[in-house]
Amino acid sequence: MRIIRRIAKIVGWLLLLALIIAIVIAWKVFPAVSGYGAKNMCSAVYLQHRQPSDILKEDLASFPLSLGSFTINEKDSSVTGTVWGFAKRKAIFRSRIGSTLINDFTEAEVRAQQFSIPGKPIINTDTIAWPYGGKIVDSIPASINRAKLNAAVDRLMNETANGKPCRTRAVLVLYDGKIVAEKYAPGFDKNTLMLGWSMSKSITGALTGILARQGKVDINKEAPVKEWTGTSKQKITLKDLLQQSSGLDFAEEYDMPSDVTKMLFSKGDMAAYAASRPLQHQPGTVFNYTSGNTNIISRVIRNTVGETAYAAFPYRELFYKINAYSFMLEPDASGTYIGSSYSYATARDFARFGLLYYNNGVWNGQQILPEGWVKASSQPCPANKAGWYGYQFWINGKDEKDSTRRRFPDVPGDLLFCSGYGGQGIFIIPSKKIIAVRLGLNPIDRNQFLKEVIEAIVR
Repeated sequence: MRIIRRIAKIVGWLLLLALIIAIVIAWKVFPAVSGYGAKNMCSAVYLQHRQPSDILKEDLASFPLSLGSFTINEKDSSVTGTVWGFAKRKAIFRSRIGSTLINDFTEAEVRAQQFSIPGKPIINTDTIAWPYGGKIVDSIPASINRAKLNAAVDRLMNETANGKPCRTRAVLVLYDGKIVAEKYAPGFDKNTLMLGWSMSKSITGALTGILARQGKVDINKEAPVKEWTGTSKQKITLKDLLQQSSGLDFAEEYDMPSDVTKMLFSKGDMAAYAASRPLQHQPGTVFNYTSGNTNIISRVIRNTVGETAYAAFPYRELFYKINAYSFMLEPDASGTYIGSSYSYATARDFARFGLLYYNNGVWNGQQILPEGWVKASSQPCPANKAGWYGYQFWINGKDEKDSTRRRFPDVPGDLLFCSGYGGQGIFIIPSKKIIAVRLGLNPIDRNQFLKEVIEAIVR
């Protein structure tokens, strides 16, 4: 009997311990689930005009997102997410601003914010030839193996990984600046706004370059972050942030609760949270790719431009100048654009952004980015020995397991690309005159896709 009581006591303690662990995990996981789901459901419904049933079946079907429950309120254009009634998160949609999670600020405070976004030009862009408009002339060079290129695109649209569909929603291929392949999944088309995820970082890098061209920032100087004044973090330069070598202790993990999930789904001022992280390494010495670094840059841009001009700045100085009129950047509850993650645009406009870098920052004869900025963006940062990263752009550096090979072994070494969660990508290969855009839900075999595209561009 004494043994039974002892066993029962041990079992009781184990159950209590299991309960405590479950509560701790739920405390960290549930807010990310409800926040991610509410925010992305809100944007998908009100910005992409998709059906909630499709969003639940595709975007929010995987575990643990499937634990969430999401309520759409048509009266105030919002979505509220919970997990079994806990960890409530609400996202609101505002015209021309997109969706914002309500965190740390009241809903009334967020709704009272003013964003002055310049109007789009009132012209029929379908009558203007690509890339300045949407008129596409079917003039694929005879040197291109059209059948092979179409086969590569079709394979990508139907690609699976680990038995699950990759759900590519848009693929676009440019050769010598001209569209030579374009395809969309059912329910998506050339007018659908797509989520860029971390491709947004490259946009933030471009906006920083524009400020540098205007003489408003010097990336080699200490980043103007007021919280860092008089601290060891004051030595962090804007270049350190651009090259993901700030030295800040910030964990970028999406498969478990981490700094990035806390920032994106539980913080109202994301840049302030990222800036508050302790210094782990000497600035400029250790590569650590984080969304926190980019959101700090985004707030630097805001403070540099000033409140009056900030909301319009990306549109006036970048998007509209490259005839990319669909772009939308979504802000956090503090009103700062979430430069790390939330940009939306059509596949064609993402391709236009790639074309700007392909043309060394020049668009229609105008120097948008500083001379030499694209070259600097494609140079490996000193802290990243594998040579993967420049100024908020990825590079075809060394393979992680075999340093004698490139990361994408079948793709030229001059590959420069934007990369986003779920396999979003703008791939720029100057030596082959190729730009490829892929947008979708789950990662793809990027090396295989680019290899097939290159092989179809017969020389």
